[in-house]
Amino acid sequence: MNRPLIAVPIGDPAGIGPEIVAKAVVDEVVRKDARCVIIGDKKIMENAINITKTDLTIHVISHPSEGNYEDGILNLIDLDNINMDEFKMGEVSGMCGKAAFEYIEKSIELANAGEVAAVATTPINKEALKAGNINFIGHTEIFGELTHTEDPLTMFEVRGMRVFFLSRHVSLRQACDMVKKDRIKDYVKRCMEALKKLGVEDGTMAIAGLNPHSGEHGLFGDEEVNEVMPAVEELQAEGYKVVGPIGADSVFHMALQGRFNSVLSLYHDQGHIATKTLDFERTIAITGGMPILRTSVDHGTAMDIAGTGIASAVSMIEAIRLAVKYAPNFMK
Repeated sequence: MNRPLIAVPIGDPAGIGPEIVAKAVVDEVVRKDARCVIIGDKKIMENAINITKTDLTIHVISHPSEGNYEDGILNLIDLDNINMDEFKMGEVSGMCGKAAFEYIEKSIELANAGEVAAVATTPINKEALKAGNINFIGHTEIFGELTHTEDPLTMFEVRGMRVFFLSRHVSLRQACDMVKKDRIKDYVKRCMEALKKLGVEDGTMAIAGLNPHSGEHGLFGDEEVNEVMPAVEELQAEGYKVVGPIGADSVFHMALQGRFNSVLSLYHDQGHIATKTLDFERTIAITGGMPILRTSVDHGTAMDIAGTGIASAVSMIEAIRLAVKYAPNFMK
């Protein structure tokens, strides 16, 4: 079987994205398992190759079918959208924000058309997007809009543990207010559909508690009693394999041990802390509920070290590997 084609947009040109892409392309595991199509700017990638001292030759292509997927070749769709006279490494700029969006847009176009099996994304900068008049706050929103997916799901995977999130970029106060029975039921059903799309059909999903010790039956917080438990009971009555609430101080450990196939985290940091403390570099994001597969590093643009060549490519390599793992379920 042919190695799956994975589209890799280079992210914000002023950040570490181009450097970790160059390092990932020469990685032995990536070379063995994937055929990578890089979407970016040739001038930026030439710079990244020089910075990282990677032994790569750029092969400019228009379509993935034109690629030369032998060792030492970086197949690039060159959007030629960076003016090097204005470019400054490590600095936020509208030019780079707009360019980063265009790389993602092209990647999604390829995936929507079935020309690649998945997209593995690199870091972008929210301030740069705004400066470039791009009206999205991040990858998830871009992918949702361009794949016509309402409210895409975010799932983290690390060492086989999978974590979904009931809410993402809202205040903690808002996140608590969003812990409602109907929302939980809707998310559990959609998360399970997303798992099936990934080929994960066995096992049980656990819902994390919101309050310490899941509120101790209302002694300190009643969200579990009033919202979470009724949602679980109704889901179970409908035949869904779900349990909870289970205290957030233990549920992630239990999932890591294989007790559950996934956990629904009730707010952003609850699940982020659990996964990233376990293994920061190998915590990979998957955007679920879409017709295409997207994996991603889960770190930022690291503008402070951009251009030094010291950025680790472990997350980029893992994002590509995870894309390869699940790609067969999305191939058209």
